[in-house]
Amino acid sequence: MKLLNSLERRFRPFAIPNLTLYLVMGQTLLYILAIPRPDLLPQLWLEPALVLQGQYWRLITFIFFPPSSNILFVFFVLYLFYLMGTALENSWGTFRYNLYVAIACVMTVAASFAVPNEIATNVYITTSIFLAFAHLYPEFTLYLFFILPVKIKWLALIVWIFYGI
Repeated sequence: MKLLNSLERRFRPFAIPNLTLYLVMGQTLLYILAIPRPDLLPQLWLEPALVLQGQYWRLITFIFFPPSSNILFVFFVLYLFYLMGTALENSWGTFRYNLYVAIACVMTVAASFAVPNEIATNVYITTSIFLAFAHLYPEFTLYLFFILPVKIKWLALIVWIFYGI
């Protein structure tokens, strides 16, 4: 905790306020750009073998990879991502949330290099934000299909079971 406080004092001026908003805007922009050019997305996801061949932009662009091709699903996921990321930033503070997202990005890149012929996206980053939100706000209720109330803690349990399998 002492180290985290020291890092926060030193690097707080470099923290990006409303980071989730920028991530959502980047994902929305890529989604819109990919509608007329679906061949654009494979040039941006994280594929370690191609990074080793000099395509270094993939180390950053995978963060802005849109969640799906269905516009309703994209809207729903990005709305939830914004809601959860903003809640975490408000709870933890800008620097700590930025650090959390940065660690998630670095760990995704590191894990992708463990299996260099596979493709990596930002799914694990957004899932980690979802799980952190579920940990802090377990009684938060989502309405599936705008009808069925489900506590976020039960959805998080399903995600953990899925990862366990």
